[in-house]
Amino acid sequence: MEKILVIEDEVAINDLICLNLEIAGYEPVAFFDGAEFSRHLMEHDNYDLALLDIMLPGKDGFALLEELKEHGIPVIYLTAKGDLPSKVKGLRSGAEDYIVKPFEMLELLVRIDKVLSRSRVDSEEEIRIKDVIINEQSRTVTKNGREIALQPMEFNCLLTFWKYRNRVLTRDQMLNILWGVDFDGESRTVDVHVGNLRKKLDFGDVIKTVPRVGYRMEVS
Repeated sequence: MEKILVIEDEVAINDLICLNLEIAGYEPVAFFDGAEFSRHLMEHDNYDLALLDIMLPGKDGFALLEELKEHGIPVIYLTAKGDLPSKVKGLRSGAEDYIVKPFEMLELLVRIDKVLSRSRVDSEEEIRIKDVIINEQSRTVTKNGREIALQPMEFNCLLTFWKYRNRVLTRDQMLNILWGVDFDGESRTVDVHVGNLRKKLDFGDVIKTVPRVGYRMEVS
């Protein structure tokens, strides 16, 4: 289980992020003070990612970024500082991403997954769902030992369902994840890809429709 630091001094926001990280299958570790975390980091650095506020008591996020980089921990800034100079400073200093509050939790989870995907050393690991094997690195799918041809977006759709398995995804959320927030197409685009996946992989009992909402991949 990947460990994610949540360094945020607002208790309500910190608690909300940690709750959603736990639901998504991560292990969150919360800190509320920059200086306290800095002392902790000197002896404990086995973390996969840090979600870092800039305006913190004790020591600010810009100073902490340098320390986190020394320990090889990637950083996503979560901050109310939405001015361009702060964004440029944060990204040029080495942050992987910069998210301005308020933000959508699903968007945060997607960005976390993208950063972690770049740093995972076990990306060769295969995903098994029933008699289907998914290899993310080679982008191949086999069923009972036979390769199943998926279109690129079908494969991306399948991975999205896996990464948010056992959670309901609305059609709009799927559109935003797969095509971006500026996608002008219709939500039926998602239905078509889901239908293709169900047919090709015999996933009618795996990718389930949630009436009037969207879809959920149910796996144990």
